[in-house]
Amino acid sequence: MVAAGWPGVDREWSREIAVASTSAADVPGTVRRWHLLDNAAQLSRRRLTPAGTLLCVHGNPTWSYLWRSLLAAGSDPVHPWRVVAVDQLDMGFSERTGTFRRLADRISDLGDLTEALGLDGPVVTVGHDWGGVISLGWALAHPQQLAGVVLTNTAVHQPSDSGIPPALRLALHPAVHGWGTTTSDAFLRVTHSLANPPLPADIRKAYMAPYRGAGRRAGVGNFVADIPVDASHPSFRALSGVAEGLHGLKVPALMLWGPRDPIFSDRYLKDLITRLPHAKVHRFEGAGHLVAEDRDIAAPVFEWLAGLGRDGALVPEETKAEADGVPLLWGPLTELAAGAAGGDTAVAEMDADGNVARRLSWQELEQSIAALAAGLRAAGVGSSSRVSLMIPPGTDLTVALYACLRLGAVVVVADAGLGTRGLSRAVKGATPDFLIGIERALAAAAVLGWPGRRISVRDVPPAAKRVLGVETSLAALARHGSGLSPEAPSPAPDPDADAAVLFTSGSTGPAKGVLYTHRQLGAMRDTVAETFGIRSGARLVAAFAPFALLGPALGAVSVTPAMDVTAPRTLTARALADAVGAIDATVVFASPAALRNVVATRGGLGRTGHTAMGRVELLLSAGAPVPEPLLADVQGLLPQASLHTPYGMTEALPVTDISLDGIRGAEGDATAGTVPGAGNGVCVGLPVHGARVAVVPLAADGSAPGNQPVTEAGVTGEILVSAPHVKQAYDRLWLTQRESVRTPGWHRTGDVGHFDAAGRLWVEGRLAHIVTAPGAVVTPVGAEQAIERLDDVGLAAVVGVGPPGTQAVVAVVETVPSARKAGPAAPHLAGRVRDAALETGVSISAVLEVPAQPTDIRHNAKIDRTRLSRWASRVLSGGRPGKP
Repeated sequence: MVAAGWPGVDREWSREIAVASTSAADVPGTVRRWHLLDNAAQLSRRRLTPAGTLLCVHGNPTWSYLWRSLLAAGSDPVHPWRVVAVDQLDMGFSERTGTFRRLADRISDLGDLTEALGLDGPVVTVGHDWGGVISLGWALAHPQQLAGVVLTNTAVHQPSDSGIPPALRLALHPAVHGWGTTTSDAFLRVTHSLANPPLPADIRKAYMAPYRGAGRRAGVGNFVADIPVDASHPSFRALSGVAEGLHGLKVPALMLWGPRDPIFSDRYLKDLITRLPHAKVHRFEGAGHLVAEDRDIAAPVFEWLAGLGRDGALVPEETKAEADGVPLLWGPLTELAAGAAGGDTAVAEMDADGNVARRLSWQELEQSIAALAAGLRAAGVGSSSRVSLMIPPGTDLTVALYACLRLGAVVVVADAGLGTRGLSRAVKGATPDFLIGIERALAAAAVLGWPGRRISVRDVPPAAKRVLGVETSLAALARHGSGLSPEAPSPAPDPDADAAVLFTSGSTGPAKGVLYTHRQLGAMRDTVAETFGIRSGARLVAAFAPFALLGPALGAVSVTPAMDVTAPRTLTARALADAVGAIDATVVFASPAALRNVVATRGGLGRTGHTAMGRVELLLSAGAPVPEPLLADVQGLLPQASLHTPYGMTEALPVTDISLDGIRGAEGDATAGTVPGAGNGVCVGLPVHGARVAVVPLAADGSAPGNQPVTEAGVTGEILVSAPHVKQAYDRLWLTQRESVRTPGWHRTGDVGHFDAAGRLWVEGRLAHIVTAPGAVVTPVGAEQAIERLDDVGLAAVVGVGPPGTQAVVAVVETVPSARKAGPAAPHLAGRVRDAALETGVSISAVLEVPAQPTDIRHNAKIDRTRLSRWASRVLSGGRPGKP
């Protein structure tokens, strides 16, 4: 052993210890030699008192080297912990015993070692791969010493209705097993290749070091052979004992997961969550099986450890509000169904010819929800079941959503606007128990391996059911539910129970699941009602998916226009007018991209369409900044409507609101200089009903490191919001959630802006998109808005190119008409763009043009500035432009 040759390992950590074995694999009196990485001597030499011990157990075919980052972090004087990373017998640099050690033996072995070390607590176990099972076996056997458990990509249960992962099945095949795991080093190399990014050569060499030669790899082969594939396997009983024991394990738990793992996929994470529902969970998107190599796990582990009290209890992270008197989301719907308006239309949807394709009255809607809820309950959907809804907005989605919520199920809404990859990532991460969808969604589920028992919207032929893996349909469940004998009504869900997982657009990184409780959904409904005066009896055209679902909760008659809601640009003026006319709508909600196409297609409106649009009283548009010229054009189509552009996000919708008149007034104040702080960005108005808004000032490097919210005029910083309708948490993203609430009582939005002296909020962009030029921090939106006022510019993006602190400020413009190819802009256009930006105080170094900006699918408006920055860097360094 040469510890100095292992990158990242302090020579002082490496040690050996002789341990008396009590394992059934050994004869009594046998003593085994163990190798460890242990920082105890280092802590003692530095006179540091550890808070406890991390007992780290590797899997197959790694060794204690896997945990070197924890050893380094535990040796830090700021948060000293003893870290004992073991090499299991027959593995790493521990003794090659010549015996076949089963799971029960390995749990016993670990107990022998800790007794020899004299570990008496508090101990936190850390496990990976099959080391996770062994560490948990030790944890269950040593409750007095145990203070917590940390798990990374492991499993404790193999479902009987599904096979073990294909990679392990191949490794177990008689024709492959011996050669693949022992005779050759193929199993090691394949495992190391799972790292993302790839392991550096010196790290790979360190991982291979203990396993050079077939004689050193017998433990690798035995570990694989000890995987319990079914109940007949000798280790099945031990594995089952660990799995069942976890239900009673109440100590704090942390799970750090790499989703890109061909072995321990998200289904195993879901199983662990059901056994340890109190665990903190973080999925590192893009990381895989070797998550400890792919990502920094030491920082989150020690951050979590800092929350452990002396008695092993986690310090509470939030306090629930009182649960009394919370109106659930569907209350207005039920009241209307029972009242005089019960026979009136509640929801409707349009066809491509401008006719109402389907409508339900309030009574029919209530009856449909009740019948489907009964059918879903009979099919196994219950409290806390996760149900992914892949149904276009309309009557079917409305009925399914409210039926699930009444049962206490958690609805997962990940729409096709995320794109195929984003949608697949979201569904797999949420691990629904049931997936209800149209045939196209079910086909994708079958091809892409999405989890969940599958239910179609409509009845499908038997052959299609087999191919798609469909068990039943909503139609069949509703028929079955309507025929069931009336039961005592299910108790209303706890207001603080999980109700929905909604996904962000994915325009600033992988889409995040946002978890809402019933209380928060009800608060969202009440905020919208109070802010915009939408009362029972209002008539709403919902051309934006979230509001298609909120309509019945507001007591509003809702209609979905003929459009592809996953592509807002497909909404035409005629389709909008048809929907408005179908229910004599008073309210319209549409995204900016949808409004642009409505304005572009207004020539197709006849007299009837103009008359219908003239009766609209309120227009709401959100999802991206809405330029004043676009609103002015929309006002011409909706002459009687008050136009509002609420600002918000998936995590809190809405946050602020402003009308067209308010925007004009704010821009006038900015031009005249009569209101300090007015200008530089998009004015999004004042906080909505029940919301508080503040900012944390920016530092010179473009970050917002502070924790003190301020509301002074002219101070640019990260925008914070506090309101009853702010999300509960990011789903299975514990680190992201911790960061978002690190200012107590506030949600940190990641947006940047400032207030003017009138208390109005101006949004200047995203924190991640700030450009740090020499001696200046540039927020992009103000300059972008100025550039977009040019007649020959559609969408503009301001990005940084180069190292932080010395970045060049680059403008990328989508021209009107579209440029034929991407690349440097013509001199006359570049000059005008520079002049426009300079009026906002931003000096542009280079101007590039593109035929179309890379925008998100859901809004068709949010520009991927990170992608543009990479592209601009390539172009400006002489590379071929290609497509951004």
